[in-house]
Amino acid sequence: MQIKHKYFIVILGTLAAVIISFIIALVHGSTDIPLRTVIQALFSAEGDLARYAIIIRRIRLPRIALSFLVGSGLALAGVVFQGVIRNPMVDPYIVGISAGAGTAVTFVIVYNLSFSLFYFSTIPLFAFVGALLTVMLVYNLARVGSKIPVMTFLLAGVATAFMLDAVRSFVMVLGTQDLQRVVFWLMGSLSGTSWSDITMILPYYLLGLLPIIFFANDLNLILMGEESAHHLGLNVEKVKKLLIAGATLVTAAVVAVSGSIGFIGLVVPHIARLLIGPDHRKLLPLAAVLGGVFLMLSDMLARSLLPPLEIPVGIITALVGGPYFIYLLRRRKSESW
Repeated sequence: MQIKHKYFIVILGTLAAVIISFIIALVHGSTDIPLRTVIQALFSAEGDLARYAIIIRRIRLPRIALSFLVGSGLALAGVVFQGVIRNPMVDPYIVGISAGAGTAVTFVIVYNLSFSLFYFSTIPLFAFVGALLTVMLVYNLARVGSKIPVMTFLLAGVATAFMLDAVRSFVMVLGTQDLQRVVFWLMGSLSGTSWSDITMILPYYLLGLLPIIFFANDLNLILMGEESAHHLGLNVEKVKKLLIAGATLVTAAVVAVSGSIGFIGLVVPHIARLLIGPDHRKLLPLAAVLGGVFLMLSDMLARSLLPPLEIPVGIITALVGGPYFIYLLRRRKSESW
């Protein structure tokens, strides 16, 4: 009964955080708008409300929705990678997957390779290919027989990310006319987003969610140990590959519109795990919501701290996530789970 009471409190607190964060993000920005005016502009665009209606409906609402979607996706991917590798210091950014997606999108921007195919934008597709090739490379570099040592996986990811950064920098030098656009994108930014960005990534995002949702309980078995999961009848390697593919697709989809936003997949899953425990059936939805809230508030700060200048949101998340990663490294460097 006590455990159910704790879950109930966590759920209520999370819902309250979503509502409060949404209101704060709507009200605050480069121009603060009173809450009463915000509510009026949501339902009317007549007279004096016309200007505010444009700001709220066409700029802030899609940006808030996309920030929630991006934060949720990065947090979900972080939970999956931490569960598959069985280490809380793993996330898509650290192991180079974001770098792989980012490098592919840099190619698309510099060489103008973007086009639509059957209502699907190819930018997330290029990002997925880059991210998938990266994770395959890191996975095979780190694998020793049928096992993946955690430190080897991390080192392989970091080394691969450095190489991809070099490739990306070279491409940026060649495409000097797009340099400013690429640099700002690589810092992580949701500036200039619209509803079309959400519709562009949503098919890829939802497709990546399918294996994550379907194999959530199997992720619990993997967390117990691969040998134990195998004895319980689980095809461990197949499930791991499907989970990694799903998390990679989600990461690629959000990176395609937001750029490289780091550390959400590291910080948020750890906080969610402290609140609700390691059961992935509960951990995944909680981490998704907390990730969305975290990026909503981070993006609000990016818009409002130094108006009219906008800070790339990736800087805000890195300022929070970097110290937290150091904290985790010190606390868990000798811990295996």
